[in-house]
Amino acid sequence: MKTLRVRIVGGSVGGLFVAALLRQEGHDVRLYERSGGGLAGRGAGLVGQRDLFALLRAVGCEHVAHVGVVAHERIFLDRTGEIRHRQATPQMQISWDHLYATMRGKVPDDAYVLGRTVLGVEQDAASASLRFDDGSREEADLVIGADGLGSIVRCAVVGRHAANDYAGYVAWRGLVPERDLPAEATILLERFAFYDMPQSHTLGYLVTGPAAETAVGERRYNWVWYRRVAAAELPALLTDAKGRHHPYSLAPGQVPKTLAARLRQDAADLLPPPFAAAIAAEPRPFVQAIFDYEVPAMTRGRVALLGDAAFVVRPHTAMGVAKAAGDAMALARHLFAHQEVETALQAYNEERHPAGAAIAAYGRRLGAMLE
Repeated sequence: MKTLRVRIVGGSVGGLFVAALLRQEGHDVRLYERSGGGLAGRGAGLVGQRDLFALLRAVGCEHVAHVGVVAHERIFLDRTGEIRHRQATPQMQISWDHLYATMRGKVPDDAYVLGRTVLGVEQDAASASLRFDDGSREEADLVIGADGLGSIVRCAVVGRHAANDYAGYVAWRGLVPERDLPAEATILLERFAFYDMPQSHTLGYLVTGPAAETAVGERRYNWVWYRRVAAAELPALLTDAKGRHHPYSLAPGQVPKTLAARLRQDAADLLPPPFAAAIAAEPRPFVQAIFDYEVPAMTRGRVALLGDAAFVVRPHTAMGVAKAAGDAMALARHLFAHQEVETALQAYNEERHPAGAAIAAYGRRLGAMLE
C-alpha cells in the first residue's frame, strides 16, 4: 500500500501500538491525546498475554515482557484472613508504566500531540478529517479511534452517539507503596490473593514501582474491591471533592474524604483483616464504574476503531491490553496486504470483530457473580 496519512485519536498504549507498527511501514502517523500532561503513571500491573508478546517482538521491545513482579501462587482467604485454598500458579505482572514509556519512545514528540481535543470525525470517499475543539481541521487517509470507552471516533463508525452500558458495579482501587503496607497485610505479598462474598469480589497483587522497580520494598501493592452500586447512585459516587461530575471514574485525589473514610470503614467491617489493612493504607483510593459496550462494526469507510473504543471489556478478563495489541497487529497487517484502505479495513473488521465479541462475552460471564 502507498504511504498513508494516518491520524490516531487517543495516546494510550493501544494508540501507541498501532502507531509504532505503521511507522515501521513508513506511513505518516500522528497521535492526538486530549490529556495535557500525558499518561505516564496511570497504570499498575498487567498480565502478559500472547498478542502482547507478539506485538512487543514485532516492534523490537521484547525486553518489556521481562520487567515485572512474579506472584508465586494464588490464595483464597476466608473472612478471618486465613488461607482456605491455594493454587501453585506462578504469574508475572508486567509494568504498565514501563510498557507505556517504552512504546511512547517509539513515537517522536512531534508526532505525539498533547492537549488537543478531537470533537468529531467526518469523511467522504477520498479522505477523513478530524475536527478539533479550537475549530481547526486536519485531513487524513485513515483515522483510527483508540480513544477508549469514552470514544469520540465511535460515532463516525456507528453513525450515532453510542453510550456504554453500566454493569451495575464499580471497582475501588488502590496502589500502596510496599514499604507502607502494614504488617497485618504481609500475607498478601508475593502472591495473588482473593476474597469472595455475595455480590462482591476483592483481589490484590504486587506490581513494580513507578519507575519499574522490582526490588523488595520498592514495589507497590495493587488492590481492587468490586462492589455493587445501583445505577441511580452512580452520579453521586462519581462526583469529586470539588463537586464536579465524572462519567466513568474518579482518579487518585478526586474521591471526597468522607467517601474514602466510609470505604475504609466498610473494609474493616466486611473484609478479611489483611485486605482491610491494605485498603486502610491507601490515602487516595480511586474508583471506576464498570461498563459494557460492543460496536456493531469496527470500521466504516476510512475510519477504524481499536481497543476499548470498539469493545469495552470488563477488567476481570485481564485482556484489555492484549486485545488492543491484537487489534493493532491485525490492522497493520491488513493495511500492508491490501491496496485500498476500505478493503483493508473490511478485512480487519472481519478478523477482529468476532475476537472482541468473544472477549466481551467472557468478561460478562466472569462478572456475573457481581450482578
